[in-house]
Amino acid sequence: MKNSFQNLNKAFDNKIRLGIMSVLSVNPKVSFNDLKEMLDVTDGNLASHLKSLENAGYINVIKSFIDRKPNTRYEITNEGSTAFDSHLKALEEILKQL
Repeated sequence: MKNSFQNLNKAFDNKIRLGIMSVLSVNPKVSFNDLKEMLDVTDGNLASHLKSLENAGYINVIKSFIDRKPNTRYEITNEGSTAFDSHLKALEEILKQL
């Protein structure tokens, strides 16, 4: 069982980052406000976790304007998708060993 725990990715050990990656793995692009509503978190809390995932190379930030209002959306990168899939497989292995 120890080996499976070593395969977990520390970037996803926080429930908010896990939630962000879960949402982005099934939606091509999601706005900041939609993520905030889905995960029921504050602006600052969400922003810090998004920055952490962005710095890791797991998500991209897409900034644009809609009717002259700034709009920030996020998408998962190929690296992020691969890392998240590996994390989920490690979780499955741990459950199988219990």
